[in-house]
Amino acid sequence: MIEKNVVIAGGAKSLGKFLSLKFKEIKYKVIVLDNDKDTIKSLKNEFSDILYIETDLTSEESVNKAFEKIEKIDILVYNAGFAISNKITEFKKNDFIKSLDINLVGYFLTAQAAAKIMIKNKTQGSIIQINSKSGRIGSKYNCGYSAAKFGGVGLTQSMALDLAEHGIRVNCLMLGNLLDSQMFESLIPSYAIKLNILESEVKQHYIDKVPLKRGCTFQDVFNMLYFYTSDKASYCTGQSINITGGQVM
Repeated sequence: MIEKNVVIAGGAKSLGKFLSLKFKEIKYKVIVLDNDKDTIKSLKNEFSDILYIETDLTSEESVNKAFEKIEKIDILVYNAGFAISNKITEFKKNDFIKSLDINLVGYFLTAQAAAKIMIKNKTQGSIIQINSKSGRIGSKYNCGYSAAKFGGVGLTQSMALDLAEHGIRVNCLMLGNLLDSQMFESLIPSYAIKLNILESEVKQHYIDKVPLKRGCTFQDVFNMLYFYTSDKASYCTGQSINITGGQVM
């Protein structure tokens, strides 16, 4: 079996860490790009067989320096994300720009750098963005996040067209609410205010919206990610795949 190299941008914690370890379990060479210095330092001691590169994913210079250290890429997963919840009349420009930088610009920069290496090596690789149902339908009090995620779908389709001649596939996964993720947990106080309910009731509120009556799990994400990066999905590119339990169809 030929060893595959997977680069996970935003792979040091929460969902990203889970995906990194799942790929490690199936003997992929895992390379993590992240800017969380303390977390990276801790993970280097715990998982020495994973390569961690401290990277500011919103900086072209930092991203290019990181990819100079990578010789071969079969798969790029862009998992970095940022969300802040506020009504449009109160939403700050800096927060909107930060949402675009982390959720969209970072995806562009890493995908561009990865594609150059794949083309150079004639690797028929796979690029996947971890997107959101907020990139499919508008999200109340989440204009920055939703706008960036909608942009991710257009970027995915455009890159799929650009890279098809090289055999490189580009897709994105549209996740439902990851109720156990650090991002969702950080938003619970603002969601409670938005919904006028107790913080302890927020997760159940979102579960009740889902026909299958549960949140999206990290394992749900990996199952679809593994399929779409495998040869079994070799005829799929430019797709945005819902993983929402039927909430968004």
